[in-house]
Amino acid sequence: MPVLWDWIGLPQAVILAVAVQRAAELAYARRNTARLLAGGGREHGGGHYPLFILLHGGWLAALLALTPADAPVCWPLLGAFGLLQAGRVWAVATLGPYWTTRIITVPGAPLVRGGPYRYLRHPNYAIVAGEIVLLPLAFGQWTIAAAFGLANAALLLHRIRVEDGVLAERSHG
Repeated sequence: MPVLWDWIGLPQAVILAVAVQRAAELAYARRNTARLLAGGGREHGGGHYPLFILLHGGWLAALLALTPADAPVCWPLLGAFGLLQAGRVWAVATLGPYWTTRIITVPGAPLVRGGPYRYLRHPNYAIVAGEIVLLPLAFGQWTIAAAFGLANAALLLHRIRVEDGVLAERSHG
């Protein structure tokens, strides 16, 4: 019996699964954002947010458009990408109702210091940086890995500065 990747290719099946995961995460983030803002939360640095949407959407679109259906798969890199997914779930689950794709602070809310946040200040950003490079490399798309990896790094540098400033205020205020 034919399987999905007989028609679209294993790379496209994986990329589409990642797109579905990202769409589900955005829906979860929107619900959390709405609830946090309704509870007195405040967004910081929202001007750069559309650039992340454009970057991540472009990354997935480039992968879908430029990766041949019969592209060879580097299984160790795809496995490493899978491990990053476990880390992503851990980071999101640790923040729970505070996880969002925006920088939102809620007065009086505790700073999360458990889970992967025990080891890294911004574990989700480190995971995303790895994902943006590893998935294209798993399918031989080194130009996509390099271009989107560098663009993501530039955006993350700005975002982390904004977020660290907000977190410093909360830590000392």
